[in-house]
Amino acid sequence: MLNHSFIVVIPARFGATRLPGKPLIYISGRPMIQHVWERACRSHAQHIIIATDDMRIATACRAFGAEVAMTSKHHRSGTDRIAEVSDQYGWADDTLIVNLQGDEPCIAPSLLDQVAAILAEHSEVNMATLCYPLANTQQLFDRNVVKVVINAHGQALYFSRAPIPWQRDAFHSFDQSSLPSQLPINTEFLRHIGLYAYRAGFLRRYVKWPPVALEQAEALEQLRVLYYGERIQVAMAIEQPGRGVDTPQDLIAVQQLLGD
Repeated sequence: MLNHSFIVVIPARFGATRLPGKPLIYISGRPMIQHVWERACRSHAQHIIIATDDMRIATACRAFGAEVAMTSKHHRSGTDRIAEVSDQYGWADDTLIVNLQGDEPCIAPSLLDQVAAILAEHSEVNMATLCYPLANTQQLFDRNVVKVVINAHGQALYFSRAPIPWQRDAFHSFDQSSLPSQLPINTEFLRHIGLYAYRAGFLRRYVKWPPVALEQAEALEQLRVLYYGERIQVAMAIEQPGRGVDTPQDLIAVQQLLGD
C-alpha cells in the first residue's frame, strides 16, 4: 500500500494540430480518453478527474462514468489547465497531483503510482517525472521522442526534441538517411515519459510565470519550470512505457495493439 495519497487529472482538448478530436478517436470500441481513464482507475489514485474545455469531450466522458471539470479555452498547456482544476477544488498546497495526458491509452497504471511516490519521497522538489532508456538511434533522432539529461541527484538538466547528449565523436559525420544501427556505448540516452507529479502550491506559482523562449522553441512546457529555477526529480520507470498517440502513425500502431 502507498503511504501517501494523490489525485490524477487528465487534461484533454479537442483541437490537436495533427489529430483533431484526438481524445474521442475510437480505439477498440471506446474513445481514446476512456482507455486513459480506465488505466488511471487501475492505479492507487484517490481521485480521478478529466479536465477539458470542450463539451463534446465532457459529454463522452460523463457517459462512461468519469468526473469532468470544465476549464478555460485559453490555457497554453495541460499544466495550466490542471492548475485551474486545483483552484476549482480548493486543494491544499501539499496535495500531490499527477498529470496524465489524454493521449496515453497504453500507460501502465504502476507508473502513476511511481511518479507520485517519487515526489512524495523528495520533499526538496515540487515536480517529478519519469524516463526510460532509448532503444535505438531512430528514437534518438525522432523529434516526437523527447529526450532528457539528468544530474548526479537524478534531477533534470534539460529536455529536448533534439538528440541529447550529443555524442561528438560518434555523430560527427552521421547522415540522417543512414544512421548508425547502435547507440554509442558509455553514454546514457534517456527518453522522457510525459507523466508529471506536482504539488498544488507549486502549480499556483507556475501559472504566474510567463512562457519563456526555450519552452516555445521546443514546445515543451517543462522547460518553463527549469528556466525559473525549480528542480524536476526524474526516476527510471519501473515498467516500459506504453506507446502514446502523437501522430497518425502512432494511432495506427496503438489501434493494432489494443485490438482494432
